[in-house]
Amino acid sequence: MQYDVTIIGGGIVGLASAYRILEQNPTTSLCLLEKEDAVAKHQTGHNSGVIHSGIYYKPGSLKAQNCIKGYQQLLEFAQQHNIPHEICGKVIVATKTSELQALDNICKRGIDNGLTGIRKLQPKEVSEIEPHVSSVAGILVPQTGIIDYVMMAGKLKELIENKGGKILTGEKVASIHTKSESTIIRTNTNEFATRFVINCAGLYSDKIAQMTGQAENLQILPFRGEYFFVKPDKAYLVKNLIYPVPNPNFPFLGVHFTRMIHGGLEAGPNAVLAFKREGYKKSDIDFKELWEILKFPGFHKIMLKYWKEGLEEMYRSWSKAAFTKALQQLIPEIESDDLVPGGAGVRAQTCDSEGNLSDDFLIFDKGRTLNICNAPSPAATSSLSIGSSIAASYFKNIKQ
Repeated sequence: MQYDVTIIGGGIVGLASAYRILEQNPTTSLCLLEKEDAVAKHQTGHNSGVIHSGIYYKPGSLKAQNCIKGYQQLLEFAQQHNIPHEICGKVIVATKTSELQALDNICKRGIDNGLTGIRKLQPKEVSEIEPHVSSVAGILVPQTGIIDYVMMAGKLKELIENKGGKILTGEKVASIHTKSESTIIRTNTNEFATRFVINCAGLYSDKIAQMTGQAENLQILPFRGEYFFVKPDKAYLVKNLIYPVPNPNFPFLGVHFTRMIHGGLEAGPNAVLAFKREGYKKSDIDFKELWEILKFPGFHKIMLKYWKEGLEEMYRSWSKAAFTKALQQLIPEIESDDLVPGGAGVRAQTCDSEGNLSDDFLIFDKGRTLNICNAPSPAATSSLSIGSSIAASYFKNIKQ
């Protein structure tokens, strides 16, 4: 069978894209290919379940636009389909005076992005919201929330199939060849003909894009984020979500505290290079993938730029005491014995050969292919908005 469109990747962005296409035109013959035995097995299923407000992102960027739009769409979807969620708010806190300017910059960025209700906090006001936090100032972000993204992905899958879309698991893409009338996708088990290809392959999105002749100078660098669970008898230390001021020299948000939608409290994540694209444990190594990283020119330049931060993250990965010390900057009362090992996620971060980490969503739109090559956080929050954009691009392209 020849499909109108085939989506590669069953994470939340791929599912949201399929949903939006079929929502707009239910007669579209659509197939979604997922290499695992179920959807949402990687970035979607391993994130912290936060609904992001959009406060961090450069005004006008794809991250800012889609997070703001996607936020409201996400809430409407969750309410309509009874997906567990809660808008609980968070505080971003400065723990030393040297962070005050960066905190002001974040607050201004949130206002520029159209957030309402955010406000600066004095230490006493921070303590009224989060009594155990140590701070010199803070920001209240009332829009932030928590949700079950895996359940949301499951609902999207159900809706896609109800609309006639086909979702096939256990189908790992091996090659893509474009012919005059269609594109042939070969997997480990089958061959598919399709008029249009949408790549939402996450940690392997660069590989898929290169099969279509795009993104030749890009590579995914996998960064593992490791979490600890806070023991239940110390969960009282955190009311909702507590974030530090991010290091402006490092493209991650820093270790923080997150209350989870089904109960419990997470602390983390750090950000360490994974030795396998889907390497959720320190012992996970794929020597072929590791060698691809080590020989990539962009990686050499990243290491030169971030070597100090990288070493600190690696040390914190192996030293529970160091991880605890970072958390104590936010909550001095937390102790090493209060933490038990939790899960981990791997962030697919795109880097070019010049050593530039993509700080925005990266989408290549050419001919009969759409390649989404950089969609880390806040992609889950933004997923329905990204899906709408991808659907619009698809329908525009097929009319040309």
